[in-house]
Amino acid sequence: MCRLLGMMMMLLGLVASWAWAQSGDCMPRPSWQFDWGMTDFCNSSVDFSEIIAGGPPKDGIPALTDPKLESIAQAQTWLGERAPVIAVEINGEARAYPQAVLTWHEIANDTLGGVPIAVTFCPLCNSSLVFDRRVGDAVLAFGVSGLLRNSDMVMYDRQTESWWQQFSGEGIVGVYNGTRLEVIPSQVMGFAQFAARYPEGLVVSRETGFSRRYGVNPYEGYDSAPFPFLYRGELDKRLPAMERVLAGVFGDTAQAYPFSVLSAQRVINDTLDGQPVVAFWQAGVASALDTRTLDDGAEIGTAGLFARTLDDGRVLTFALDAAGAFVDKETQSTWDAFGYAVAGELAGARLQLLRAAPHFWFAWVAFQPNTSVFGQDE
Repeated sequence: MCRLLGMMMMLLGLVASWAWAQSGDCMPRPSWQFDWGMTDFCNSSVDFSEIIAGGPPKDGIPALTDPKLESIAQAQTWLGERAPVIAVEINGEARAYPQAVLTWHEIANDTLGGVPIAVTFCPLCNSSLVFDRRVGDAVLAFGVSGLLRNSDMVMYDRQTESWWQQFSGEGIVGVYNGTRLEVIPSQVMGFAQFAARYPEGLVVSRETGFSRRYGVNPYEGYDSAPFPFLYRGELDKRLPAMERVLAGVFGDTAQAYPFSVLSAQRVINDTLDGQPVVAFWQAGVASALDTRTLDDGAEIGTAGLFARTLDDGRVLTFALDAAGAFVDKETQSTWDAFGYAVAGELAGARLQLLRAAPHFWFAWVAFQPNTSVFGQDE
């Protein structure tokens, strides 16, 4: 009986393979077809040959929904000062999503400040991005498909099983093909930095309902890998593949600031698509993808990109003072790396955080090949 069943399954697999080969792009690969009963594969904007299985099956990496929260004091019992967290603030509410948790779950479906959000982290691309989960009248919930494109996670929504590219927040297969989720500005910072900036903020707990070794890095040594994992494209040699960049798209301009440059200069005044901007870098963040124990990871620092124009229209220019603090030349006010004026004439003011996020260079340029690299392409 078992032998007969095995022969039948093999025959079904051969038939499915033949059908997929004959059908073109409107049918999934045989290995996918039993997992995606709702997905409209005839509505696609990508070549299916670009999409590969990452190893774990659909939901093999379980996304979180409405994660349990705890105070900063409670989180201090297990998170080190340099533990990287994705910090999000909406409507006056701040929350930290530890990469120690998201390394194992990759997506957290949550609601913050009344806004339904998806906080995402793709370890293979080092991409931390936050999206508004609302599309029209629908509020979507996202899961991990187990599939990759350019080494980046392909998410799916549980309502229609459409596929979404984590890197861009764009629907690529299914009902929502061509739809883009709104990106919500966020910043990766050290846990101690979050605690100092948002002392009343909450932290996603490691009590997730799943048994995982939170704080242990399952991608040990990935920072120094000679080649990105499960990546098939050509590499842009302007930067090392695994160089971290702070990158974003502004109008027609895609710009990347290498962390090697940011850490050396610490403050960069620039103009992107006609908008005056400033990038700040500050130490105090460990890599989540280096050593086995996440808190012991190499120092990578935090970086953020902000608008230099105040609400009253004044444009500021930033520099480092003799003590190494960020100051604006116009008023000599002192600012922190998160865009807040902490002393001086402008104390209490805040710069607008822009939609730029940290990524590995190979992944960013795979999706944005026309990117300019600060320091190289001026």
